[in-house]
Amino acid sequence: MPDAGTQGSPPRLGGEPHARAWRGTGWGFIVKLVIMAAINAVGLAIVWASYVEGSWGILVGMLALTVAADWVYFSKRSLPSKYIFPGMAFLLVFQLFTMVYTFNVAMTNYGTGHNSTQDQAVDALLIQNERAVDGSPAYPLTILQRDGELGFAVVAGGQVQVGSADSPLASAPDATVDGDQVTAVSGWDVVDRATLLGDQALQRQVLDLRVPVSEDADDGSIRTREGTRGTVYRSMLEWDPQAETLTDTETRVVYRARDNGRFVADDGTALPVGWQVYVGFDNFVRGFTDTNYAAPFWRIAAWTFAFAILTVATSFLMGLVMAIIFNDPRVQGRNVLRMLFILPYAFPAFLSALLWRGMLNANPDYGIINDLFFFGTRIEWLNDPWLAKLAIIGVNLWLSFPYWFLVCTGALQSLPSDVLEAARIDGAGRWRTWTSVMPPLLLISTAPLIIASFAFNFNNFTIIYMLTEGHPRFTDTSAVLGHTDILITMIYQISGVAGGRADYGLASALSIIVFLVVGVISAFAFRRTRRLEEIL
Repeated sequence: MPDAGTQGSPPRLGGEPHARAWRGTGWGFIVKLVIMAAINAVGLAIVWASYVEGSWGILVGMLALTVAADWVYFSKRSLPSKYIFPGMAFLLVFQLFTMVYTFNVAMTNYGTGHNSTQDQAVDALLIQNERAVDGSPAYPLTILQRDGELGFAVVAGGQVQVGSADSPLASAPDATVDGDQVTAVSGWDVVDRATLLGDQALQRQVLDLRVPVSEDADDGSIRTREGTRGTVYRSMLEWDPQAETLTDTETRVVYRARDNGRFVADDGTALPVGWQVYVGFDNFVRGFTDTNYAAPFWRIAAWTFAFAILTVATSFLMGLVMAIIFNDPRVQGRNVLRMLFILPYAFPAFLSALLWRGMLNANPDYGIINDLFFFGTRIEWLNDPWLAKLAIIGVNLWLSFPYWFLVCTGALQSLPSDVLEAARIDGAGRWRTWTSVMPPLLLISTAPLIIASFAFNFNNFTIIYMLTEGHPRFTDTSAVLGHTDILITMIYQISGVAGGRADYGLASALSIIVFLVVGVISAFAFRRTRRLEEIL
């Protein structure tokens, strides 16, 4: 008789069924648990960082993605979404987020002088307008350091006071002094003169350091110019947080906070540092109406379309002609010739552009194009607006036609032989076949690539910047723009990456406009391509 406690229970031999179950499903679940724990850790870290920085959009988006990931991978009802979710997440993070962030920047005045909050702008203006207090003595000063933080030890009235950027000067009775030099302070390391002179980065930090004299900001701060003497500096501006005004204590001019993120006086003068605010669609309007950008924008936009269309048309036609010639079996050594013709495509575009820049230069010492083909005539290829544009199209043709040579060669070799045979039977000669039968067949396979090539050349930054840098410059505007700039290089100049004043808001607005233009043209072209396929 079986024992009552074991009646009806399956026999267990050393726990093997449980061991097999553990080996069969348990390890997979553990691996998934570890992966999801890592994903949750990263997600929550980004959520916390977003909370600290006040980036509420990123916080909500990342929290939603983390919760969605947990639901998808711990639910048994969403098997298809387990495969779809990673792609959708990457699409949202790397595509949609970038677009939304660009649009957000386009709605602000973000740029040079407007890259912080109002409080940070006030602090920067107060510091910029600091002046040495008249009659203030020069105190013996020693530089201190601890855990990457710098501080000053000042000897005043026989007593040592120590402070840092975040801590006002306070008495340090345990400090030891040799003459007017502090030799030791509890909790600090003394930076000797030799160390200071040998470290330029440290010197810059010391020059930028401001140690408050007391808790009252009006008392000023201690600064040093040579590392051994400290002087009291006080700002010439007074900040009134209730009225949101900065007052010049010398001239008594009052600068009031405006909605455009600037402190402006009644006479229209503005302080150099502002803060970031939302300006709506002002950047989009300014791109078409601002006197510095409106006229150049339309000229640059027209040249951008002309450059993209002419480049695609010339390189495609030349590549097609070369493909037709070398697709003929009667051409001897065509494999070697094909290899030679695609060499320009094998070189990096920026190096080729720099090489052509040297060859087209009008300088007789290295302008080889003028020497070899124009008998040494000094032709200003890169300094004349029309010649510079012609040079860009010619150089880009040299760089681009090998690509179309390869594409058209493959397209010609894949043409359906039955259609061509039917055309011959119907009486179509060689010319009629090439003009009426083969172009539609070629366009079916090459039209998407033509559209992609147009989009690429519409934003072909490399050839423009490396060959001409947008020169020659426009003479009727103060903006740093030129006759050979296209929209993408115009955006590059406005963004201030190459130097000068940055206007990220306007640059982002123009980027969105370029995106919409390319998107609309591409969508229209793809619809026309589908109609061609339906006809055939």
